[in-house]
Amino acid sequence: MDFKDYYATLGVAKAATDKEIKQAFRKLARKFHPDVNPGDKKAEARFKEINEANEVLSDPTKRRKYDELGANWRQYEQAPPQGGRDPFGGAWNVNMGGGGSRTMSPEDMESMFGGQAPFSDFFTTFFGGATEDSPRGRGARARQPRRGQDVEHELELSLEDAYRGVTRRLSLKHGGHARTVDVRIPAGVGDGSRVRVAGEGEPGASGSGDLYLRVRLLPHPVFERRGRDIYVKLPVPVTVPVCGGEAVVPTLSGKSVRLRIPALTSAGQLFRLKGYGMPSVAKPTETGDAYARIEVQLPTELSPDAREHWTALAKLQESDAATSGAAQLP
Repeated sequence: MDFKDYYATLGVAKAATDKEIKQAFRKLARKFHPDVNPGDKKAEARFKEINEANEVLSDPTKRRKYDELGANWRQYEQAPPQGGRDPFGGAWNVNMGGGGSRTMSPEDMESMFGGQAPFSDFFTTFFGGATEDSPRGRGARARQPRRGQDVEHELELSLEDAYRGVTRRLSLKHGGHARTVDVRIPAGVGDGSRVRVAGEGEPGASGSGDLYLRVRLLPHPVFERRGRDIYVKLPVPVTVPVCGGEAVVPTLSGKSVRLRIPALTSAGQLFRLKGYGMPSVAKPTETGDAYARIEVQLPTELSPDAREHWTALAKLQESDAATSGAAQLP
């Protein structure tokens, strides 16, 4: 079991004020909260560490005893307090910003993370402190009714649905009983994202678990998603990149955009269409960009007149090349 440096976890000095600790926690909690990072296991782990550090450092009594513990934590581990007394006491306090705070039980935290233990062994040993016989001990918690198991299912989405957001009606079965539920999928979800549907998992004695929908984006024949940016191939006749002209670019919004292409544009050139990418799940008003890649289309057949013009162009290019080469001779 490793010692937990809660000051380092929040990125504050040991002499940090209560206000500095609260500000650091709120900033990190907003950044790593599971609702902002659906399906991100690293963010979930980081959020647990942040919450645990704040649980100790935001409480004056716990913080003082944590500071006293210091390098002597190994001795404390070998000889914990007797009689089942929790030396740090208090509630499981989670300050979530917005000027308010709320108290979460261990069961609440476990529910958020699919029944997994929300606190480290270090915290449980030194700051949970209860014995099997105490009201907060493992034995007491084991006798409490358990909530049902969480359930995870895959949900296929088109890129257009992920762009706009969509409501899906699901048919669920619990204990032989079927029911339907409408689930709103937020705009901007990515491949592998998890959408939580509270209370639609397996039933349990103290309530049902949650349903998690794992998003799988279907391949698109026109668009390619890279993060919040969208890439689209733009086929144009060979005369357009040579002489210059306009092309119509499709977008996920359904609105076409007219793009001005300068003369002598190279094949493969990218043009940026600002704001035509995917929206952010956390901030729908923030969007990525779209990129149109020029693909030169060669003619597949030629009329007699067209062949005559292409032949004349070829002779002109040969003449220009011969003149250019001659001009370089000594």
